[in-house]
Amino acid sequence: MTSSLALVLYSLVIAFFLYCLLNLRTLLNRHPRPLPPGPKPWPVIGNLPHLGTMPHHSIAALAREYGPLMHLWMGSVHVVVAASASVATQFLKTHDANFSSRPPNSGAKHIAYNYQDLVFAPYGPRWRMLRKICSVHLFSAKALDDFRHVRQEEVAILARALANAGKSTTVNLGQLLNLCTTNAIGRVMLGRRVFGDGSGGGDAKADEFKSMVVELMVLAGVFNIGDFVPSLEWLDLQGVAKKMKRLHSRFDEFLSEILEEHKVGSLGGGAQSHTDLLSTLISVKEDADGEGGKLTDTEIKALLLDLFTAGTDTSSSTVEWAVAELLRHPKVLAKAQQELDSIVGPGRLVMESDLPQLTYLQAIIKETFRLHPSTPLSLPRMAAESCEINGYCIPKGSTLLVNVWAIARDPDAWANPLEFQPERFLPGGEKPNADIRGNDFEVIPFGAGRRICAGMSLGLRMVQLLTATLVQAFNWELPEGKSAEKLNMDEAYGLTLQRADPLMVHPRPRLAAHLYQG
Repeated sequence: MTSSLALVLYSLVIAFFLYCLLNLRTLLNRHPRPLPPGPKPWPVIGNLPHLGTMPHHSIAALAREYGPLMHLWMGSVHVVVAASASVATQFLKTHDANFSSRPPNSGAKHIAYNYQDLVFAPYGPRWRMLRKICSVHLFSAKALDDFRHVRQEEVAILARALANAGKSTTVNLGQLLNLCTTNAIGRVMLGRRVFGDGSGGGDAKADEFKSMVVELMVLAGVFNIGDFVPSLEWLDLQGVAKKMKRLHSRFDEFLSEILEEHKVGSLGGGAQSHTDLLSTLISVKEDADGEGGKLTDTEIKALLLDLFTAGTDTSSSTVEWAVAELLRHPKVLAKAQQELDSIVGPGRLVMESDLPQLTYLQAIIKETFRLHPSTPLSLPRMAAESCEINGYCIPKGSTLLVNVWAIARDPDAWANPLEFQPERFLPGGEKPNADIRGNDFEVIPFGAGRRICAGMSLGLRMVQLLTATLVQAFNWELPEGKSAEKLNMDEAYGLTLQRADPLMVHPRPRLAAHLYQG
């Protein structure tokens, strides 16, 4: 009896030992390398309290302490942060295929038609179909050239509105820039202006639309607890989901009205039929376009949402930052005006065809994108499989955040990184050949890799033409009592980088009066 009991106990000990050994081996195989370093997480909510009100600033500060490859616990979710060009290259180039999808998030669910848009769609056939449609019909070189006259006409309307403002009028530059970019996108997408009568004046509906876009960017930039602690999602502790659903209803009403009006116009064979992207989308709606399948009304509205939000506010905000920097650096503004006077001359407004010759203006644009990237934290990506980066384990399902803002201000990569110095991008400067189109990871305002911003080429043309026109056609003054040296350059965080204070300015025309009349 005793020997039988001993045998049973011996067998149990051996079984327990083998069980522990097997589980230890499984654990080691699962995480053969340590996780990247990072701050100690709080119970349940992890490192969410470390983010503060300006996450791109807070994460940059943490990276200075823990290194450019950092691990955070956001609730129960692994989050890895890339805060240097070399680390970003590992994720967005070497391991790009593994990080081509987006993690689940409330913004895509409640605002972007439950992941049916281009920005948040899972990587796969549907995403490739949407990307192909945009690449061919809206963002190809031919499409951009075909609609060049639209951008030039809308920018000329903006110049007229600024000239008509008069010396005594202070204008909110950001609002007028947003009106211009929205109408330029509207004419390309819909064949007509979305707001205004073409006079370039203000429009109450346009102001409401901009407020909707800003609210979307703010809400989308919130780190929602429910995204990282699924058991708390139903509580909506921050009220974010409720606000997102309400905002989605407003956008959906706006977009549904546009879509239905356009369907009626297309059926009637109107003058605008098949001369804009939306008509094209409607005409190919029932086509099984390659591997993606048919395009639905919801996907069309989701594409419109992407284009009217990501394609308008990002461009107008970047130009607003550029003008603010030029106000603070009058010598840079004077040099840019001298270049425009030399190459374009005083007898006409600058055109898109002039832009490649304006090397100093191009440097100003690059420097603005460096210091004020429109998306300071890249849109999140997700690891499809576990991988190893710089000797650390990146677990399957991890969320990747690239701190674009911090990388572009890295003192190891840039001399005097906090200074506005366009000369750094000129021949003889520190980075004369830097490419901001996702090839040089020290400055990636549009991201990089497979999920790089689809509208990058359009955004660049719009920002360059707007900035060139504002530099050529006007001198700029601040309201009485305001000095350029004390101009508030604080940021208001959201998914996009807004100014905390709108830029209020006096435009002073510097060309012949007839050039502003169109």
